[in-house]
Formats: sequence, C-alpha cells, structure tokens
Amino acid sequence: MTSTPPHLLGNYAPVTEELTAHELSVTGRIPAELSGWYLRNGPNPHAAASKHWFLGDGMVHGVRLENGRAVSYRNRWVRTSTFTDGARAFRDDGTRDLTAGVANTHVVRHAGRTLALVESSYPYELTAELETVGPYDFDGALQTAMTAHPKTCPTTGELHFFAYDVVTPPFLTYHRADAAGKLLLSRPIDVPAGTMHHDFALTGEHVVFLDLPVLFDLETAMAGGGMPFRWSDDYQARLGVLRRDDPHGEVRWFEIASCYVFHCLNAFDDAGRIVVDVMRYPEMWRTSADVAAEATLWRFTIDPASGTVREEQLDDRAAEFPRIDDRLAGLDSRFGHATVLEGDGGALLRYDLHTGERTAHEFGDGRVPGEAAFAPADETPGGAGYLMTYVYDAATDRSDLVILDAGDLAAEPVATVHLPQRVPFGFHGNWLADR
Repeated sequence: MTSTPPHLLGNYAPVTEELTAHELSVTGRIPAELSGWYLRNGPNPHAAASKHWFLGDGMVHGVRLENGRAVSYRNRWVRTSTFTDGARAFRDDGTRDLTAGVANTHVVRHAGRTLALVESSYPYELTAELETVGPYDFDGALQTAMTAHPKTCPTTGELHFFAYDVVTPPFLTYHRADAAGKLLLSRPIDVPAGTMHHDFALTGEHVVFLDLPVLFDLETAMAGGGMPFRWSDDYQARLGVLRRDDPHGEVRWFEIASCYVFHCLNAFDDAGRIVVDVMRYPEMWRTSADVAAEATLWRFTIDPASGTVREEQLDDRAAEFPRIDDRLAGLDSRFGHATVLEGDGGALLRYDLHTGERTAHEFGDGRVPGEAAFAPADETPGGAGYLMTYVYDAATDRSDLVILDAGDLAAEPVATVHLPQRVPFGFHGNWLADR
C-alpha cells in the first residue's frame, strides 16, 4: 500500500477548481490607497500528484482590491506546454524545450508584462485576469531558462536575472534587460559544476552570485526521485562578485563556510564593502530532497580590498521567504520581513536591520501564513506600507488575505479578506499596484 506523501496532504494538497468570486467579505477596513492585485504563485498539480512539492503545476491566486473593497478573487493554472501537452524539458532527439516547465514559483511584473516564473524554463506571460498568454522569451533573445528570482533595479528599471544549467556548460549565465523589456546582456559565468542557483543578490554597483554545494546528481535524476540535487561536502561554497559597470569583466570569487541559501533578503554597497543578507541553511538535501534543516537570517559582508568575507548570524528564529520594500532593492533597506512556521501556526517577522530589533505578528494555532509582500502606502521608499499574505485557517479549511500595518506589525490586522476556498501553501508573489 502506497501512502500519500506529505507534500500532497493537508493544505499542501492541490485544489481542484478554478474559481472566480466577487465582492468578498472583509473584516476590518481595506486601505483606500490600495488599488491593484495581490498575486501569489505555487505548486498545484493538475493530476493531484507530483514527486516533490517543488514540481507541481503552477497556479496563481489573485485578489483584486479597489476603493476599499475586495472586488474579486480568482485562481488559474498557468497553462504551460507541460500542462496542456505534456511537454518535457528534453525532447526525444535530446534538444532542450525551454517552454516545458511548471511556472510555479513566482509572479512578477516587468515592462508591462505579468510573468509566472520557474527556474527551469521560460517565463509564461499572464493577462490581468490570470489567463495564460504563452511563453515569453524577450522577443527571441533569451536562449536559456530564467531564474524565478529576478531583481529590478529601482534606479534604472533594469531587470537583472540569471539561468543555470546542470547538464552542459556554461552552468551559469547572467542576463540584463532594460526597463522597456529589451534583453541587453547575456554572458556566461564560469562555475565548475552544475550547482543549484536559486537566488542571487543585486546592489547599486554589483551583482553577487551564490555558488553553493548543492549539486546535480545524475543517479537521483535517472531514478526519477524528484529533485535531482544532493549536498556535497567536497564543493567549496563561495560568492561571486561582478561589477555592474563592467558586465563582461572578471567575476571575483570569495570562499565562505559551507551552507545553502534559497533566498536573499537584500544587498547593498557600504563604503567599499558589499553587504548581503540571506536566509542561511547549514546544509541542504544531504540524503534526500526533503527540507529538514531550518534557515536563519545571516549577513555576508564582502571586502574586495582584503579578499575576505565576514559571516555573522543576525537572528536566531527560524524563518524563510524574506522580503523588503522592493523600491529599495540593492539599497540599504532598514526593514526586512520573513515568515515563520512553528507547530500548528506561524508568524511574520519584521527585522530592523539598523538596530537589530525584531517584531512579530503571531497568528496563533491553526493559522499559517505564507510569504508576505510589501505594499507601499505612499511614494516614499522604505516608508509606510502594508504586508499582505495568504493565511490558511485549519479550523475552517479556508484561507484569508490578511493585510497588516508593516510599521505596527504586532497590532491586529488592518483587514482580513475572506476567500471562497483555501489557498494551498505555495511560494512567492507580489502586490501589483495599478499605479
């Protein structure tokens, strides 16, 4: 008898219907300045089965806010070629099909396009109603996959991203598109093996790559065992630094202690040094592709003059899904946020990165938050704003969109939007304001 794996049970289990609901019930008051969509992507296998949580078909859940009202909720599968036609990453002749993927990890907006992302294939463009337009390859210029964690420079509007390959070199490629969506740069980065590059960091002057000891494992891949990566004690963890004003120049590598990082909180330049804040795991996937370890907030301070990196732990509470006010991406953002899952409930944390102070909003037993996106309340980067997250309520087996005052995180929610169904645990999303 085969038991159901944990990633298909409880609120990890997929929902089976695409719904559209209007005029949602609200407890509290939705701030009138919030007009737009809150979108979040995540795995929702259409066949109700997948070999790993990371591998389910992408589904985007969206709530429309306007004039103090929760106008609508809708959820839609991203109709990739894998979803519609069963396309696979490699065709029978061995060539790569970059339209094949699950587009289940993130949803971002750039140059007027809303893109659903996964790191193994092309992005998929969505309409405002979350219908799938099709794969997007930057008008034919993109010849690799695209990370699910691109960075938009708030100064130039450029989109910085990368792709990694685990089969043939180059194993890492850095890309840059302008604010209008034109791909300007694609250059290979020399790394010695096919490592899993999930995220990277961007500052005003630098790009920082994380080359860490989770490597493609052919034996696992051939066995069809889900995520084909395993921890290596022999691979040197390191950070690669590229100057933004010399994008074809040298990448300098700085060794660090073995660890793994799924997500960077932020990075910035500081008097000749480069500060990178991350959620750090001591190791990852040593014997299986289950996330058993816990991440905590750490800081890497790279000193190019001395060739060294200072590594320090900033907080001891286990958390993930770090976010900032994205208008400060690559700059010195005083505040950051992350999500805690503990026992049967969870919390959102607010880090004051200047003072070291930490504030929490505890949701209580049976109420579990996901990643929280920052929604600005005014035109001042780093100023007043709100945190938005889907919260699963085990007592009702439904989910809410909870809106919190980022500056008074411990207070009661500003508003709770009650959804017509549960939103399965997922990955990343954004507040996409109309303006």
